[in-house]
Amino acid sequence: MDIIELQDEMSTGEKSSRAIIESYLDRIRRYDEQGPKINSIIELNPEAITAADSLDKERKEKGPRGPFHGIPILIKANIDTADKMATTAGSLALKGSIASQDAFLVKRLREAGAIILGKTNLSEWANMRSNRSTSGWSSRGGLTRNPYVLDRNPSGSSSGSAAAVAANFCAAAIGTETDGSIVSPASANSVVGLKPSLGLISRSGIIPIAHSQDTAGPLTRTVEDAAIMLSVLTGPDPRDPITQEGSVKGRTDYSEFLDKNGLEGARIGVARNFFGSHRMVDQIVESAIKRIKQLGAALIDPANVITRGQFRDSEFEVLLYEFKHDLNEYLAALGPEAKAHSLKEVIEFNEQNKETVMPYFGQEAMLLAEAKGPLTDSVYLEALEKNRILSRDEGIDATLKEHNLDAIIAPTAGLPCLTDLVNGDSHRGGCSSPAAVAGYPHITVPAGYAYGLPVGLSFFGGALQEPALLKFAYAFEQSEKIRRPPEFKSTADI
Repeated sequence: MDIIELQDEMSTGEKSSRAIIESYLDRIRRYDEQGPKINSIIELNPEAITAADSLDKERKEKGPRGPFHGIPILIKANIDTADKMATTAGSLALKGSIASQDAFLVKRLREAGAIILGKTNLSEWANMRSNRSTSGWSSRGGLTRNPYVLDRNPSGSSSGSAAAVAANFCAAAIGTETDGSIVSPASANSVVGLKPSLGLISRSGIIPIAHSQDTAGPLTRTVEDAAIMLSVLTGPDPRDPITQEGSVKGRTDYSEFLDKNGLEGARIGVARNFFGSHRMVDQIVESAIKRIKQLGAALIDPANVITRGQFRDSEFEVLLYEFKHDLNEYLAALGPEAKAHSLKEVIEFNEQNKETVMPYFGQEAMLLAEAKGPLTDSVYLEALEKNRILSRDEGIDATLKEHNLDAIIAPTAGLPCLTDLVNGDSHRGGCSSPAAVAGYPHITVPAGYAYGLPVGLSFFGGALQEPALLKFAYAFEQSEKIRRPPEFKSTADI
């Protein structure tokens, strides 16, 4: 059920928030902890039932606060909650670390009446530990499995959030992305993933990788749920100055932009240079293109982002510099229960506990980051400027302007790869980098299935174009309603 359907059942008295949460907890026991053992949840909130009882009482006495009143949400385990749950990024080095205050987005969710049901597993340190990592694995949480095909990888780093939404362990979830960590697992798990514009959602209280690209965002089963969630998550936060800039203005209700006829008259560019990861992926996206044309859009084909791949090295350079700087700031503010208060101490902890922390892959990325200097280094500043020019001015902005486009579409990623703890990930394809590096919005929706494996279709565009992207994605989604629930198959249909 989606958020509105759950809210309707509570409004009519058919269900209470407590009953809904108990149903999800039962499903989690049967499918996440037992049965197919998806292992998407790293920790459940022991106060969730108490919160539900309180919100049920409030509903009877005062009415609902809004569409999120009493709705259970899962959040990624790199997001602070000032409760009985730890914030660890999946690392044993932060086991038992309790935040002193909620992340701003968690505060917004609680104010809206949402219940934090638990925290989801992730690729440890949001995949910023090794260049041979296996997505969905963390030393604290173990391995998350793809609920569609269990031997396939759920992608990452928001692996648990996407898998939990797909497997119906919550109404919706929050993921985080630096480059691909929302949209790629959304595609692999056949859910909607929205990476918003940089600064639209506060970054405070989130274990960082890089402030020039980091953002949180919704993972949901429908575009409407993503719009409802985005409406709650945005807002100015004194702890994150970028959210208070005049150029970054969130909407109070993104659902007002949802329109089944939203593609009529739209100019949509097809970024052909993101095709080619797999013939079946390309066939599914070709069918989606035909459908978009039938819905009244003008297709400009091709409309390539010609700078694709030209900023890969400079992006990684920026991530290394900012990871060291940003993570050191976050860790330095932790309480004494944390076993590490700097990147250097994390590296030392990992080495001292390598049997449990590094049984499958090492910490090459962390070592490279630790060797970097301050953010005043010319190498960093030049790489950052290169990123912005190639992803924005000569990348997405140039493509939109040249073809007078409203949005660009492409396959979100290749087919989910086999999970391989020996060799690490072998993901192919992906169109996440231009929007991620530019700080521009990107939404993916289910487009079909190949061998039982999910395929996603991406819409991305210019800064703060969430209203348009939601409108286009919604129109496509509603035209066919492609998504189907997982069947927990053991292997692909070959």
